Amino acid sequence: MAITRPSAAQVRELAASLYMSMSHEEAAAYRALMDASFDAYDVVDALPDHIPAVTYPRTPGTRPSPEENPLGAWYWKSTVTGADTGKLKGKTVALKDNVALAGVPMMNGASTLEGFVPAADATIVTRMLDAGATILGKAVCEHFCLSGGSHTSDPGPVHNPHRKGYSAGGSSSGSGALVAAGEVDMAIGGDQGGSIRIPASYCGIYGMKPTHGLVPYTGVMPIETTIDHTGPMTASVADNALLLEVLAGPDGLDPRQYAPQVAAYTEALKKGAKGLKIGLLLEGFAAPGMQEAVADKVRAAAARFEALGATIEEVSLPAYTTAAAVWQPIGLEGLTQQMMLGNGMGFNWKGAYDVGLFDAHSAWRDKADDLSETLKISMLIGQWGLTHYRGRYYAKAQNIARKVREDFATCFKTYDLLLCPTLPCTATKLPEKGAPLEEVVARAFEMVASTSPMDVTGNPSMSIPCGLVDGLPVGLMLTAKDWNESAIYQAAAAFEAAGDWKTF
Repeated sequence: MAITRPSAAQVRELAASLYMSMSHEEAAAYRALMDASFDAYDVVDALPDHIPAVTYPRTPGTRPSPEENPLGAWYWKSTVTGADTGKLKGKTVALKDNVALAGVPMMNGASTLEGFVPAADATIVTRMLDAGATILGKAVCEHFCLSGGSHTSDPGPVHNPHRKGYSAGGSSSGSGALVAAGEVDMAIGGDQGGSIRIPASYCGIYGMKPTHGLVPYTGVMPIETTIDHTGPMTASVADNALLLEVLAGPDGLDPRQYAPQVAAYTEALKKGAKGLKIGLLLEGFAAPGMQEAVADKVRAAAARFEALGATIEEVSLPAYTTAAAVWQPIGLEGLTQQMMLGNGMGFNWKGAYDVGLFDAHSAWRDKADDLSETLKISMLIGQWGLTHYRGRYYAKAQNIARKVREDFATCFKTYDLLLCPTLPCTATKLPEKGAPLEEVVARAFEMVASTSPMDVTGNPSMSIPCGLVDGLPVGLMLTAKDWNESAIYQAAAAFEAAGDWKTF
């Protein structure tokens, strides 16, 4: 059907919104000249959309009852069985609920998107199914992924499997909890400020944020293109490496991918830690809110690496702290412009767009009061930067990010890996319903300065469990140069083989 044409009065309103003054006569003249372009819009409207075919049958599924969902970690259950053979045959997977699974509801943790049903599978979904995986459904994630805690999702809070009433971390909260509880073998997480590694640390599992662009983001709802990452969350290093082998590589549809270098990651698992040179990142031990018991546990883990044959040296890298500051304008102005004002997808890139997501997510404007406190404060800061300062701090932060990446690259000429605590703390208590705004925001963002630097640099970075403090897991973060996930898996596998981390 023909698209709606504006009236001359509406053209004047459009002009005013673009800071133009226009008389009624001018508006009428411009209106007549617009018809040729609108005729082309009619052609586009009549053509079928070009989206990937859905090849594995599935049913819409159901939302599990509280009795079936004691941790609050499942948003939706729908079983999709993959190929008869493949690397992931026999493995069960949960998808973070910002990952498109065709025909199955996706709300990305937010009531304003509830009712949206994607028409196509994300690239990573197709790759896992082609490799024989069985997808069991969608894991709860935080409200549009804007929280490192697990208390902001509109489906409800997600509980830590190690202690009910405590955070499972975020924003991939349900993914971390379901893997840690043994309900699935593997899960997909997303990481723009730490959202794979934070729940991995809180829940005591393995969470890999791959090099930026290694894994295609096609079909995953973006936050900000330059810091969007998706990757594996698992209960073992071997499963993590195996899943990354399936996920990695270009798909030709994602502008984040620029000649990604793929490896056979499972081949690194038996190499041992001997000969690895590991830098103990001093700034990582000085993160805001660092708990002494957490720092001590990670230093003890570093000593264990040394006993396994690695060389450990303290190293200072001020760029790590700089990157945490740089992340703020990139993340906050970027998400405001792309995810919110850009209706979830943004503009000015070639690749696969989700037209249905544009339509569904644009409705947030009619329900903006229902957005989470964490998204509201992020948008307020981002919009102030965009309007009051014309986006200059976003631009300057991206320029500084290049220097930060250079400093990291220089450090990796000396060291194979950098080691520090994933987070400054163990899982915190979930805020009570109706908690003060200050508490809700603090529990969401208090840990992000520890993980966000690697989103700015794009380096691969993984959280591995290294012990318990008062019964709650402590995460150790290993970071490598671009495309060197294999070095991380080599070290993580050696550490995992050295004993039960819960006894360390």
